[in-house]
Amino acid sequence: MSATTEKKVVINKRLKGLPREALEKLSQTELIDKIVQLEAYNFQLRNLLQKKLTDQDRNEEEYAVLFGKDADTEAVSKEAKGSGKLQKQRKFDWSSTHRRHVLLKITYFGWDYQGFACQEDSNDTIESHLFRALTRTCLIESRSSANYHRCGRTDKEVSAFCQVISIDLRSKHTPEKQLDATALATEIDYCGLLNRVLPKNIQCVSWMPLRSPVYSARFDCVSRCYRYYFPRGDLDLAAMQAACDLLVRHADFRNFCKMDVHNGVTNYMRNLQSARVAAAASEEHLSNTGYDMYYLEIQANAFLWHQIRCIMAVLLLVGQRKEKPSVISELLDVTTNPCKPQYTPAIGLPLNLFRCDFRPTTTRSANHPAATVEAEAADEAMDTSVIEKEPSNEASDLTDWIYSEENLQKLIENTQCEWTQFSVKSTMIRNVLLQLENLLEENFKAKEKVQEQVILLQDSVKPRQYQPLLERKRCESLENRIEHFVKKQRLIVKEDDQETA
Repeated sequence: MSATTEKKVVINKRLKGLPREALEKLSQTELIDKIVQLEAYNFQLRNLLQKKLTDQDRNEEEYAVLFGKDADTEAVSKEAKGSGKLQKQRKFDWSSTHRRHVLLKITYFGWDYQGFACQEDSNDTIESHLFRALTRTCLIESRSSANYHRCGRTDKEVSAFCQVISIDLRSKHTPEKQLDATALATEIDYCGLLNRVLPKNIQCVSWMPLRSPVYSARFDCVSRCYRYYFPRGDLDLAAMQAACDLLVRHADFRNFCKMDVHNGVTNYMRNLQSARVAAAASEEHLSNTGYDMYYLEIQANAFLWHQIRCIMAVLLLVGQRKEKPSVISELLDVTTNPCKPQYTPAIGLPLNLFRCDFRPTTTRSANHPAATVEAEAADEAMDTSVIEKEPSNEASDLTDWIYSEENLQKLIENTQCEWTQFSVKSTMIRNVLLQLENLLEENFKAKEKVQEQVILLQDSVKPRQYQPLLERKRCESLENRIEHFVKKQRLIVKEDDQETA
């Protein structure tokens, strides 16, 4: 542990690209080698994108240009065929517009997407759809100039009721008048405008005007609350709750996550504020069978990669009576257990970012630069609990969330359609299960009912003989992983008094 507490581990940024001064010192041969290397990398990325993109995506102008097509010619020919008239689209004039800094609350069902954050090899992410809608509606000029931060980075299939982003949007009003009641009442209908072009399972719920231009949905979020939904099956809920009680502490959660050492994440201390198991329905609606739905609700200042899914995997083992609740305390004792036992995280489908809480005044410096793609990439390796200055006693940077009755009614309508679709499927499957269970009872007089509703969540092969967690083969230690990436020149270990890159 001394290697991680007395020394600072940072990403070797030189591997991500040389500064202009360093490039000017390279010889012609070295520059040519670098260009050849970059062109080969771009060729690989284009091939990956072509495989991932849909036909609709390929027809968009940005991708047509990327793949070497003359987008303007194609657009003109399509329009000529359709109407016989050529109309040039007028470019939006950003020089005469005003901007305001806001929070946007986004809800989405993530099971059809490859996660929230944009990816190099996939266009099917929530963030990709969101920025496509923002640029199409001319609410932003570009992502790099939008002063953008996200509250949480959800994985593939994970959903959110309360994903929050901070961003600069186009405004009808001058900065001096933007917080006036009249200006708020007559402002652009941000949610309604976005929801008309977003997919029905990605929608904007509300927006909040901010007083500070540097308030960040990422760095000014003090807690994030997730819910992981699961069927009761034959789980021991009391044992699971006892295990949850042992989770609530400020501790090193390296044994409950997927380590992201290569991206510079070497601090695994997190403040887990609460954890509980609760029924998803009221008591009068519970059937007291294995088909009742429950959820794990867990709240912390910040989370590690796959942290909740790893916690849920261990809780399921406790609920199945394969592990005792005390295994939580043993795994959190990284002095005794510095290496994580090998186990598979629970699947991501039932996970939902359900609530986010924000501090009233930003901890960021007033002259903090606007977010750029490069700065945001560097942020990913930082501990989100780090603050830049002490919170002040000034008036709150937050205001009230602004909702639209029409927009909420449309959201409810869309969500009811989702509910109907899946409830019909669920009811059909449940009726088939009843018939199958009756056949088993009538023909074989089975003494015990089949209660394997949770087996899907564990996403692993069911072993013939269970091996306790603490007796399993271990992963590499944190120190060994740091040493590995230092040798690969991906990370640099610096003394505390050294200036970091």
